[in-house]
Amino acid sequence: MKILVTGSAGHLGEALMRSLEDTEHEATGLDLKSSPFTGRVGSIAERNFVKRCLHDVDVVLHTATLHKPHLASHTRQDFVDTNITGTLNLLEEAVFAGVKSFVFTSTTSVFGHALTPPTGAPAAWITEEVVPLPKNIYGLTKLAAENLCELFRQSGGLPCIVLRTSRFFPEDDDDKTARLAYDDANLKVNELLHRRADIEDVVGAHMLAMQMAPTIGFGRYIISATTPFTRDDLDELRRDAPAAVRRHVPSYESEYRRRGWSMLPAIDRVYVNESARTQLGWRPRYDFGFAIDRLQASEEFRSPLARAVGSKGYHAEAFSEGPYPT
Repeated sequence: MKILVTGSAGHLGEALMRSLEDTEHEATGLDLKSSPFTGRVGSIAERNFVKRCLHDVDVVLHTATLHKPHLASHTRQDFVDTNITGTLNLLEEAVFAGVKSFVFTSTTSVFGHALTPPTGAPAAWITEEVVPLPKNIYGLTKLAAENLCELFRQSGGLPCIVLRTSRFFPEDDDDKTARLAYDDANLKVNELLHRRADIEDVVGAHMLAMQMAPTIGFGRYIISATTPFTRDDLDELRRDAPAAVRRHVPSYESEYRRRGWSMLPAIDRVYVNESARTQLGWRPRYDFGFAIDRLQASEEFRSPLARAVGSKGYHAEAFSEGPYPT
């Protein structure tokens, strides 16, 4: 199949292009920026450019986006142009081109305010049934693009899968308090419990989604590492997260002591990937338990693909207060 990967100079776009290299598929990368994985340089907000790029394409993997790190550097109109108009252009031209499968990379950020429970409430159990409450232009435009995908399935018959991905980038955390409190690897391993995925697993979800889209028609799926927690843990997670982790993954304590690491005192939300595992047949490998096993063996907890893609940064310039201005 001929596959168009948008955002091919970014973290996920590059990871997809790398993964497609050794397959029978013919993949072309599209991005605003030149890169070793970008064959088409241009903007998805330009309809004629998108039309040319979609000639004879069978599958679109749409990862291109303005995202949270761009909130301080781009206007709201920029977000609308890229995330909404760009997606609309791709969807319309995909229908005209007879594309068989369209996969849209969304974000758990669409849930917005729903991710933070009131003081004293249990942690939030985040499934696809939770109503999104975007709290900024990023989340709002991603949700609007999701809804466009659903519309084009209903009105144009285009098979579309929306993947709401959690954190998978390797850059330092944007929260200064978190950066000061935890070693970076410590924080990222902690997040595998409830709000992070390895990019190799995220790529795997996209590969399955493009295969399953014609059968499913339309669907939204949370893509995050499999949590060890259940609904019964939600109250304790908000009060005493280490106790809940100890019960499910007791081996973590000795390894954390050996490394001088610490567990999050409280966890406010848990992303649940059950629908993706059940309906897409997704089998993510890189979860918290896997990371602990690797650490105990003094091995790398990240996938080879994550290490190959590496850190890209979000802006051309560096910032003294974190990876991007907030």
